[in-house]
Amino acid sequence: MNDLVITGSLAFDAIETPFGKTGKIIGGATPYIALSSLCFGAKPHIISVVGGDFSSGYFEILRSRGVDTVGVKIEENSKTMFWSGRYSSDMNQRTTLKTELNCFESFNPEVPASCRKPKVLMLGNITPKIQQSIILQMEKRPDLIVMDTMNYWIERTPEDLEQTIKMVDVLSINDEEARLLSNEIVLKKAADKILSKGLKYLIIKKGDNGALLFSKEGGIFFVPALVLDSVVDPTGAGDSFAGGFSGYIASKGKTDFETMKAAVVAGSVTGSFCCEKFGTENLQNLTQEQVKQRVKQFEDMTRFQIEY
Repeated sequence: MNDLVITGSLAFDAIETPFGKTGKIIGGATPYIALSSLCFGAKPHIISVVGGDFSSGYFEILRSRGVDTVGVKIEENSKTMFWSGRYSSDMNQRTTLKTELNCFESFNPEVPASCRKPKVLMLGNITPKIQQSIILQMEKRPDLIVMDTMNYWIERTPEDLEQTIKMVDVLSINDEEARLLSNEIVLKKAADKILSKGLKYLIIKKGDNGALLFSKEGGIFFVPALVLDSVVDPTGAGDSFAGGFSGYIASKGKTDFETMKAAVVAGSVTGSFCCEKFGTENLQNLTQEQVKQRVKQFEDMTRFQIEY
């Protein structure tokens, strides 16, 4: 089985970039992760919570693609989490206009029996305590546990975060967060220090400069970001990376360094698709042929030979 259990936010977003703006669309971490994981053959299951305003039509968008939502609790008398934001003209700065946690503020996940034996567990960016709760509800340890986090938890709940890191195999963070977590400026030193906390692998994302993979045995792998003709909306690119990465691992059933390297490329592929349209629109309609072509683009872009 290639089951992938994903936990995190399931929300509404409203996004404005130099290329346009949306009304309320499906957002939060879990839809991006789940839809991206499908590109590489995973069977994603979402654990989250929504309000009564999350209609059947929104669920159908996910279910029609093969995403299992049995683990999504519906709080009928509450509203779904909502976030709105605006990007600067160069897309490098994002301003949050509004955040309404609503039902997500009291999120206390209960993992259904059908979701307690996954190949891979992907812990989206939520409080470390909730991430721990999900892990402890597994009936058997997944082959790989991957977690995302952010500077808010690094600064506000360092002890809880440290405990959660000890329970997982892979941590995925950006370069700013790596420096904050390690108190090191040089990324190699930061990676060594973070890996010493008990991780098998560390991923450091560098946005449009690619991503780095470090292993506890000393292996290092770098993949650049694909040079895109158009970037419409970078929202969810990191979660789409997580989906491609964890989905690839779930489908292959291996966790060696070579498989991890391929998974980082898979994550870079899905992250690149995400940026080309607003929200999850591009991810909802991807074909296997499109994914294969983009994998080849990465292969062609990074393959070289030097003659002495």
